[in-house]
Amino acid sequence: MDFSLLLVLAVAITGVVWLLDSLFWRRSRHQRQQAAADTQSVEKQGSEKPAVYKDPWPVDYARSFFPVLLIVLVLRSFIIEPFQIPSGSMRPTLEVGDFILVNKFSYGLRLPVINTEIADLGEPERGDVMVFRFPQDPSVNFIKRVIGLPGDRIRYENKQLYVNGEPVPKSMTDSDPDEAPGEELFKEHLGDVDHSIYNNPQSPGPQMREIVVPDHEYFMMGDNRDHSNDSRYWGFVPEKNIVGKAFAVWMHWDGGLPSFSTVRQIN
Repeated sequence: MDFSLLLVLAVAITGVVWLLDSLFWRRSRHQRQQAAADTQSVEKQGSEKPAVYKDPWPVDYARSFFPVLLIVLVLRSFIIEPFQIPSGSMRPTLEVGDFILVNKFSYGLRLPVINTEIADLGEPERGDVMVFRFPQDPSVNFIKRVIGLPGDRIRYENKQLYVNGEPVPKSMTDSDPDEAPGEELFKEHLGDVDHSIYNNPQSPGPQMREIVVPDHEYFMMGDNRDHSNDSRYWGFVPEKNIVGKAFAVWMHWDGGLPSFSTVRQIN
C-alpha cells in the first residue's frame, strides 16, 4: 500500500468536492432550502419549528477533512516524515523498533508519489544516514549510511573501508559488547561524522574491489557491516530515489510499552 498515493488522492478528492460546492453547489442548494423553508412557513403558519437543513454528507466530510489532510500532506511530503526501523542492518546506530524522523528538505523538495525534485536545497554528504527507495523495488524504503558520493572510489576489503584510496579511520571500543555478543564494536570516522559500527570477526564478510560511484548516484552501507543488505550487493542508489535525511529517534517500541528514554540525535 502506497500511503503517499492514498494521501494525495484523499486530498484531491476532498479538495475537488469542497471547491465544486463553494463555486456551484452551495448557492443553488441554499436557494432551494430557503424556498422550501418559506413554503413550510406559509403552510404551517409558524405552528412548528422550521426544518433544519444539513449539507449532504460528502460535502460535510470534504469540508471537515480537506484542511487536515492538506496539512498532513505538506508536512509529510516537504518537511518531516516518520519511519520505523524494521531490521538490524543499522545497529548499533539504530535498533529494531526505533521510530525516527526524516528531514524531507535537506536534499531538496520533491513532489510526493512521483518524487520529482522541484527545488535543489542541498546534496547528501558522506556520513549521512539516508532513507531512500530501494532501487530493485521502489515501493520499499531502505535506510543506510552514505559512504560514496558521485565520483568517489570505494573499496571494501578485510572489513576495512577505503574511500578514494584512503582507509577510513576506525578504532575498536569493545571487543565483545553485551548488547551484541560475538560482534566487535568500532568507532569510525567518515567525512565529518564519528559513528559506531559492528564487525563480526567470525564472518569473512564481502570483499569488494575498487569501484567508482557514477554521477547522480550514491554508495550506501549499513553500520552493521556483516549483516546489511546494501550497495555491496545490489549497487548504487540513484538521486531520484532519495527520500530524506534521518536526524532523530523520537520513540522506541518493540511490542511492549513505548519508550521515550532513547530519544536522541542520529549521527
